[in-house]
Amino acid sequence: MFVKEIARGLATTFRELISKPVTIQYPEEKRPVRPRFKGRHVLKRYENGLEKCIGCSLCSAACPADAIFVEAADNTDDERYSPGERYASVYQINMMRCIFCGYCEDACPTEAIVLGDNYELSFYDRRSSIYDKTMLIEPVPDGGKTTPQKVEPGVFTRSIPVMKDPED
Repeated sequence: MFVKEIARGLATTFRELISKPVTIQYPEEKRPVRPRFKGRHVLKRYENGLEKCIGCSLCSAACPADAIFVEAADNTDDERYSPGERYASVYQINMMRCIFCGYCEDACPTEAIVLGDNYELSFYDRRSSIYDKTMLIEPVPDGGKTTPQKVEPGVFTRSIPVMKDPED
């Protein structure tokens, strides 16, 4: 009986010895992330280059870890950052406090903040763990202009999709 159990244990050992390893060589070989993975935040832009963030601070209010700080400023015709009346002049996320819950993404009315698939977050001091707007915002798409943009006075460059009333 005792020899039978030892033989069964050794059989398991030898079977695992010849099986394909599950370990990957991380820095050289990267494993694809799952579709529902929540990684580093990204601030999105419209196709014309305007920022989607309108500085409403709903993401900051929804954050249970109090990791997001937003300071809004008014758009003008000479300096337009977003299609709305305001834009986020300061947008900071403290990555040491963030728990990657996705509540900021859910609370955003313009879908400006998105948790991407970048999981390589490392820093050597606390100051570099605070990501500001320049680190978070995506590059200007092809065919778009950089912000701030100048628009004609009285022309409202609305790029936000209009929500239809369900009763219509």
